[in-house]
Amino acid sequence: MAHFAEIDKNNIVIRVLVACDDDIANNGGDQSDEAAEHFKTVAPLSSFGVKWIQTSYTGSFRKQFAGEGDTYDQAKDKFIKAQPFASWVLDENDNWVAPVPYPDPEFPARATWNESTGQWDIS
Repeated sequence: MAHFAEIDKNNIVIRVLVACDDDIANNGGDQSDEAAEHFKTVAPLSSFGVKWIQTSYTGSFRKQFAGEGDTYDQAKDKFIKAQPFASWVLDENDNWVAPVPYPDPEFPARATWNESTGQWDIS
């Protein structure tokens, strides 16, 4: 099944809906502007929506499956997850990373980010 992300004027994902594969194949094919335009006739844009963009459930294109609150980067033609914490920054692969490296993954504990201290809490 094909999936489309509705984005607003700021390129933020509002919602993600499922589309019929045959409908996509008969109207321009995967990742085409024609398929996205046709999808508007099947699922009209919401009052804040400006465009449908196809997303991949498997992450085989546009970096990853879009989710509500994610951003579509038009220049890079990919979806970027919503920033989890204000202090986190995007790395060279457009993944969010903490300002402090995650504790040793071999350490037999669980770490949770604490935004107020800017550190990992070990439990």
